[in-house]
Parts: sequence; C-alpha cells; structure tokens
Amino acid sequence: MPIFGLGLHLLIAIFFAVHAVRTGRPIYWLFILFSFPLLGSLVYFLVEFMPGTKLPHQAGKTARSIARALDPERELREARHAFDLSPTVEKRLRLGKALLAKGQAAEAVQQFDACLQGPFAQDPEIRYHAALARFDSGQMAQALELLNDLRRDKPDFRPEAATLLAARALSQLGRQDEARAQFEAALARFDSVDVRSRYAIWAAQHGDMATAQRLRDELTKIEKYWNRDMRAFHQDLLREVDAALDAGRRAS
Repeated sequence: MPIFGLGLHLLIAIFFAVHAVRTGRPIYWLFILFSFPLLGSLVYFLVEFMPGTKLPHQAGKTARSIARALDPERELREARHAFDLSPTVEKRLRLGKALLAKGQAAEAVQQFDACLQGPFAQDPEIRYHAALARFDSGQMAQALELLNDLRRDKPDFRPEAATLLAARALSQLGRQDEARAQFEAALARFDSVDVRSRYAIWAAQHGDMATAQRLRDELTKIEKYWNRDMRAFHQDLLREVDAALDAGRRAS
C-alpha cells in the first residue's frame, strides 16, 4: 500500500506537470510538483488548475498563501513582470510594495518617487508608502516630511500607522520628547496592541522601564482573551517587546 500510495502521488504530480507545460505555467511549478508530490499537487490544483474550472475563489486565495510560503520571491517576480509589460502607476505601486516586503527599500524609494512625479502624486496610498520606504532606507527627515504633509492633507488616512511611523522617525532623529508625544497621542486615540507594543519598545530602548513594563503588563492582560490565531498574529511583535525589556533591564 505505501508503494501504491507513493506511485499515485507521483502520477498526480505528472498529470499536473503535463498541464503546467501545456498551458505555459512557470517552470518552478515542475520543481514544486516533483519535490513535494502530494503538497505540490494540492497547491497546483488550488492555485493554477482549479481557477480554470471556476471553483470557489476563496480556496484559491488560501492556496496562494501556501504557494507564497513555498515560493517567497513570487510576488516580487510577478510584480516586476507585470510592470515590465505595462508600466502603469498601479503596477509601479505594486512593485514598490513588493520591494519593501523583501527589504529592498532603496529600490522601493525609486519606484515611489517616480509615482510622486505624476498625476497621482497626491494619492495617499502612494504618499504613505513613499514615507515608509524612506524610513526603511534610513532617510528619516524625508520620511517625516512626507508623513507630516500626508497627515495634514489626509488626517483620516491610516491615522494609527502614520502616527506610529512619525513617532519612530522622530525617535531616530533624536527628537525623543516629540516621539513620546506621538506615542501618547496614538495610545489615547487607538489603544491598540500595535501602539502599546511600539511604545513599550521605544520606552525600554530609552530607559523608561516603568512605562515599558506598564505597557507590557497591559498586553499580558489582553493576551488572556486571544484565540490561537490572534496569538500567532502578534507573537513576533511581542517577542520584540520582551527583547527590548530584557535589554533595558540589563542596561539599567
């Protein structure tokens, strides 16, 4: 039976490999199909084969998440390809976001700067991501200038994210009193896990261990009511908080 099962998996993989070749799918699908015969076939069925049969769209979206895990460069590669075929502002924005996600902030800055030169220069999504790219590339003054302009013109666009990013940029510029004011404003208005976490990290890094510990204690109380998915979603950020607190205690 195990031999038969393995053979069946391979036969299914071969079937999808033939489909991939005949329909011009990317060559990496052959690697996925034969390296992971069972999982690869399942992903190929949901991502490439099933959409052509017009089966439920949501299953395809779930499978695309699996595909991204197997092929983390896919979004950037496809964004470049789409932009090369048709260099619209929308596709340039997609490419810039994909570059940011892969940590290529300097190249992302170039893409967003190009967007800011055209008729969509006032688009808040472009302006926010241009500021984020500047921040990630270490250009704090330029990031803060873009954020200040955005928050003045479009105060209701991503207010929490924009406030937190401004606070972090101010901190990097050495303007700690202004950074604290932004964190306090974000905490008063939004009172979210992200705000508490970022504020706690900042406080621990700047020697305010009382504030950092208070915020961590509040997060601990909130954690009691999270389900498994919520815990998984926030676990990396909470690890950053705990690492900042540990480093702050050692430094004090």
